[in-house]
Amino acid sequence: MCQRSAPASTGLALALALPLFAGCGHGATEGHPAPGPTPAPLAVVTAAAEIAALGTSGVHGRLTLTRVDAGVKIEGRIEGLPPTSAHGFHVHEKGDCSAADGASAGGHFNPMATMHGPMDAADSHAGDLGNLTADRLGVAQVALTKLGVSLADGGPADLVGRGVIVHALVDDLKTQPTGASGARIACGVVKASTPDAPAPAIATPSP
Repeated sequence: MCQRSAPASTGLALALALPLFAGCGHGATEGHPAPGPTPAPLAVVTAAAEIAALGTSGVHGRLTLTRVDAGVKIEGRIEGLPPTSAHGFHVHEKGDCSAADGASAGGHFNPMATMHGPMDAADSHAGDLGNLTADRLGVAQVALTKLGVSLADGGPADLVGRGVIVHALVDDLKTQPTGASGARIACGVVKASTPDAPAPAIATPSP
């Protein structure tokens, strides 16, 4: 315990007392350890999917996927849709768009063997992304976060290497296993990008 003596009347006594006060600061003390290091931020991991038309639909676009703490953020735009229309939008199990009807992409991505449903339902497919809604120009803006999936980690819910499908009809979010969303009119493959690296430090010339 620090004890502060009565103020001394001479300069010498005051000088001798100063170290005692310095030892009574408010830093880390017994029972109150100093804060630990701040955890490193989550590394930025991104991927992209170039969406191309199947058959003669004319639907195309580009999506960017970014890993976030609890899932994956998906952003971009899809063009060439009928004006003011809605379309089922899903991640499918295979990154293969070679078939003219998109069947080569397989079924919905569903590593946990759950039921088809709304995008934000806890027990829906990992590939359930709800519906795209096109504006009067036939453009659908995409800005969503799918929880419970991952990106470029090799885990069972990793979206890299999967197919992204746009369907001809609206997903009713309940019919099993596809939401009765009709034919596949556009397809793209999720491909990983190089993780962002910190910018190199710029050396300061010596004087």
